[in-house]
Amino acid sequence: MENELKRLKKEAVQIRRDIIEMAAKGHGGAIHVGPALSSADMVAALYFKLLNVDPKNPTWQDRDRFILSKGHAYAVVYSALAEKGFFPREELLTARAINSRLQGHPVLGKTPGIDMVSGSLGNGLSCGAGIAIGLKKQCRHASVYVMLGDGESQEGMIWEAAMFAANRRLDNLVAIVDHNHFQSCGAVDEIMSLYPLADKWKSFGWQVMEMNGHDMGDIVRTLSMAKEFAGRPVCVIAHTVKGKGVSFTEHNNKWHVGRCSQEQYEQAMKELDEQEAAIDAGWM
Repeated sequence: MENELKRLKKEAVQIRRDIIEMAAKGHGGAIHVGPALSSADMVAALYFKLLNVDPKNPTWQDRDRFILSKGHAYAVVYSALAEKGFFPREELLTARAINSRLQGHPVLGKTPGIDMVSGSLGNGLSCGAGIAIGLKKQCRHASVYVMLGDGESQEGMIWEAAMFAANRRLDNLVAIVDHNHFQSCGAVDEIMSLYPLADKWKSFGWQVMEMNGHDMGDIVRTLSMAKEFAGRPVCVIAHTVKGKGVSFTEHNNKWHVGRCSQEQYEQAMKELDEQEAAIDAGWM
């Protein structure tokens, strides 16, 4: 298990490298760095440990589904899909470029491995519930994971879908809330507080778990349990840091979206190389 966690931690570091690479060397628009970095550890655990997917058959009917409802974090999923082999890594630098398969929100039917268009925030849980109920009707034993932002959780559609999913007892549906406390325009608590977030989900009939969204052992353990829970859907509230992994982006909402200078690129890569060395040495 220790070697497995080390492997997953290194995958998360590589995902962060890719995000910074896109933000510094990409041919398209500015990259949403902060929301992508905050979810890198969880996406690494999903794609390289928990999700049952096949890069050679992206539309396989029995695959697990992953919906990035917080679509601004597209870079984290594009990196994972490239690392997994859904498309060549060289395409990462085309993110947000005209005619690229990697647009500023994931596009179903355009990008291999994408299960939902998420250009309009707040729709992901509704679509995830629809997919989950469809899988049940077809007697397919696949799971649906929906990653939500805490900012988009202010939208009414989220709670309508939460009520529906609990009512239908969709125990093949897992919602993961990336609770990094920021949205595009500022702090979530200052714009529209979600407190008490766990109690809200419980009141809608969901099984609620909480985890450290940057502790790989906690992530794997919690999401593994969520997948096996029976009788109702599961919400996992992941406590995270926006911009996690790079010193100048952590807790800094100016990096919700942006481009890296050469100096910033070199600093970030140096820090990420140091993190990988620490993982190899058993210090992280």
